[in-house]
Amino acid sequence: MRHRIDGRKLSRPTDHRLALYRNLATDLLRYEKIKTTEAKAKEAKRLVEKVITLGKEGSLHARRQALTMVTDKKVVEKVFSELGSRYAQRGGGYTRILKLGPRQGDNAPLVQLELVE
Repeated sequence: MRHRIDGRKLSRPTDHRLALYRNLATDLLRYEKIKTTEAKAKEAKRLVEKVITLGKEGSLHARRQALTMVTDKKVVEKVFSELGSRYAQRGGGYTRILKLGPRQGDNAPLVQLELVE
């Protein structure tokens, strides 16, 4: 039974999967828009929402927690200086998933994951 088991494995070992999530989250926060598969986007979205919420808090402890989830210090600085203030009045839902259709080679469902303005 799969009761209370959360998240997708994406056919990867744990360390590879966590690195993938961190890289996707870092790229989304850096460029504010990425194209990826639907399953990867749904998992990265969870991490990005948490990081932006930490950016809204703005404390030193929150910054250190964000650094454990994002691979680049400049991106964390952006989250705490720009994105935290941009989403200060928003209660959640900082990202949007737009479906793009199937990928040419393997028919995987592609989506665009972007930050809401």
